[in-house]
Amino acid sequence: MQMLASQSCLLIVDVQERLTPVVHEPRRVIVGCATLMRAAALMGVPIVVSEQYVKGLGPTMVDLRLLAPPDSFIEKTVFGCAADAIIMARLERLNRPQVVMAGVETHVCVLQSALGLKDKGFDVFVVAEACSARRPESEQVACARLAMAGVAVVTIEMVLFEWLGGKEHPAFKDVQRLIK
Repeated sequence: MQMLASQSCLLIVDVQERLTPVVHEPRRVIVGCATLMRAAALMGVPIVVSEQYVKGLGPTMVDLRLLAPPDSFIEKTVFGCAADAIIMARLERLNRPQVVMAGVETHVCVLQSALGLKDKGFDVFVVAEACSARRPESEQVACARLAMAGVAVVTIEMVLFEWLGGKEHPAFKDVQRLIK
């Protein structure tokens, strides 16, 4: 199934100040999430950002905070976004059946969110190169488990070029610059 900008929303999971620096290759996650967020803004894809227990883990990384509208940020205390009533209400109001996801940690909050959203009937795509965990093997096992559960594990370029659909898209040149 192809990701369509008109059917997608972007969910950034828990890329926070006290959590992200301790994951494997944190800069890769921040850059990947920023690229996805910038492309989503260019193509009219709504963005939802979850924040796990902000008092303990801090807010979303400063690099990402300005890339989404202030009302995009939702604090949660459960690991999986699908178990949070406020996040689910927001996703349901968007009326977009495809959820493209990135964030940390791959084997905990990203995994539980993806599986929960799939169980609730969403088509879920996890952007592997924009996710991470403290240990690389946790990240690898989580991606394998997601794939076995029917969640599409994708790359940033897969998302962007499928959202564009072709070079005729008005945002093509701007999106192309994001990945060059």
